[in-house]
Amino acid sequence: MQARSASDRLTLDRQRVERFRADALALTGAEPGAQRLALAVSGGPDSLALLLLAHAAFPGAVTAATVDHGLRPEAAEEAALVRRLCNQLDVHHDTLAGTVPAEGNLQQGARALRYALLADWARGRAAWIATAHQQDDVAETFLMRARRGAGVGGLAAMAASRPLGEALLVRPLLGWSRAELVEIVEGAGIAPVRDPSNQDPRFDRARIRALLADAEDLPVDRLALAARNLRDAEDALAWAEEKAWAERAARRGDVLAVDPAGLPRELRRRLLERAVAATRAAHGLGPDWRETGLDPLLARLDAGGSGTIAEVIARTKAGIWRFELAPPRRSH
Repeated sequence: MQARSASDRLTLDRQRVERFRADALALTGAEPGAQRLALAVSGGPDSLALLLLAHAAFPGAVTAATVDHGLRPEAAEEAALVRRLCNQLDVHHDTLAGTVPAEGNLQQGARALRYALLADWARGRAAWIATAHQQDDVAETFLMRARRGAGVGGLAAMAASRPLGEALLVRPLLGWSRAELVEIVEGAGIAPVRDPSNQDPRFDRARIRALLADAEDLPVDRLALAARNLRDAEDALAWAEEKAWAERAARRGDVLAVDPAGLPRELRRRLLERAVAATRAAHGLGPDWRETGLDPLLARLDAGGSGTIAEVIARTKAGIWRFELAPPRRSH
């Protein structure tokens, strides 16, 4: 039997291509063309499948980038692997380089750097940035956060789309399994990059991934469905929060007043968090502050008391919450 040529191997199953096309268009709302669909391609099996599917669904309308976080010496060769495949597909490719801050959580720092580089790269180049997050990622994140006692927002599946810089970040593979994507890449005869951190037990995700691989009673598709249901609940709560804020929050001079009467605890907590952020923003303070202490402060306000968090003092007076910048601490 004659071996298939390289171009034959890269020809994908039409049914899968049409499925991807429908999933992508449901998020973009428009056909990529002059407005390009940008792809974040690391060289792993998920992102390589994204590249193959997007190229087949929207030929001539995609561009790709690989982020080198500066964490592993192999990263440059991995980016070169992606570039060679993109050249074969006639897809423009760029490598984006940056350095992850030494302090803080390594994986969170890498994620923040990745999105910042992609947002800057896509400016003026693409209307959408697609990432290869898929169903197994959703299930793993759900379990990781459930273990930490996360609320609705933390347990909810990642949003299928959200703004990122001037572009829209889209995740068209959330309904696809890792196994399906691996099959697409293997069928194309491509050897993907294997990130060693995916098997490194020092990382939460690697441990959860190993747990799911051995736990028949924790089916990935069911866990992902639970996370998607919670995404619907989170969206409903966000809608209710916007409505409550518009009706119940008002600024009176330097004081922000919020009426929490009759609201369920989750909405009171969200309004409290938003009021602290709004008060900080009104006084030129940054958006980054730790939410530690928010729940104890809510309990004090519910009891008619007061407290300070993130340089904001909150008081309850006649059932109304009042927020203002806390006075500077005196130095001794």
